[in-house]
Amino acid sequence: MTRRAVLLFLAAFLLIGTAGQAQAAGYRYWSFWDRDGDKWVYATQGPSLARPSDGDVQGFRFAVSANSGDAAQPRGTADFASICAKTPAEDGTKRVALVLDFGTASDAPPGETPPAARTACAQVSPDATTADALAAVADPLRYNNSALLCAIAGYPKSGCGEQVAEQDPTSTPKQQPAADAGDDEDGPSVGLYAGIALVAALAGAATWQARRRRNASD
Repeated sequence: MTRRAVLLFLAAFLLIGTAGQAQAAGYRYWSFWDRDGDKWVYATQGPSLARPSDGDVQGFRFAVSANSGDAAQPRGTADFASICAKTPAEDGTKRVALVLDFGTASDAPPGETPPAARTACAQVSPDATTADALAAVADPLRYNNSALLCAIAGYPKSGCGEQVAEQDPTSTPKQQPAADAGDDEDGPSVGLYAGIALVAALAGAATWQARRRRNASD
């Protein structure tokens, strides 16, 4: 195989390797967490449905992630005792410790700077939801028409769950329509198939060239 063919092979494999990455995308949003001992667990209910008990610790993290499996957790090790140390218990109320992590500059929408992370102790009625507790200590909140939490303490100023290319999290996001039920979102990308076809074509060309040289030397 000639040097040129080898270089073409390498280029094709690089195309295959980057094709899938170019299609990778995440979503910029506030994720919701429950504190279980010394670890964070992704919440199974939204903040408007969850009803924490007195003494619970819950967290929110703003970041770009593809799904709950790779979502960034709230940072810090603050527990209920330290967060609510200056909020004494009162009859007819419950205390909920909240950890608010506004994320990093790389996850921020274009033109915005994330506020510093902070904690707060919400003292609310016994039947209050997490959303009620959050509203008591981190107003203003912003929701979209589907009741998705878009902003805490006014951050971010705009946008809600935008799809963002992972390789360029600071690019201007665009709201994407929901995929049809027949779409195979987990399947290989068109770029990957193109790369495979290119490798096959190059392999055939290299084989033909090698045979031609052998025939010429006979």
